[in-house]
Amino acid sequence: MKFKARIFVTLRPSVLDPAGTAVKSALEHLNHPEQMQNEIESVRIGKYIEMIFNAENREMATVQVNLACDRLLANPVIETYTFELNPSES
Repeated sequence: MKFKARIFVTLRPSVLDPAGTAVKSALEHLNHPEQMQNEIESVRIGKYIEMIFNAENREMATVQVNLACDRLLANPVIETYTFELNPSES
């Protein structure tokens, strides 16, 4: 079976995110203060990865995605990941 995984990798909440802080600051400066109706509380930067692959079944596909994330796509010391797994038509 062919599967498509949509993987989201983000920094752990305890890890500082200087890129997110810079983007937050830039977003706040894009608008004039009178135009901003809601102040931006925080911005966190992450990674989005799509992976299309073959696996025998959904259980094996889940194992493959977890292995890819644990070994390559996410740094388990500072990042966490979640993913959506669906059959792929392509």
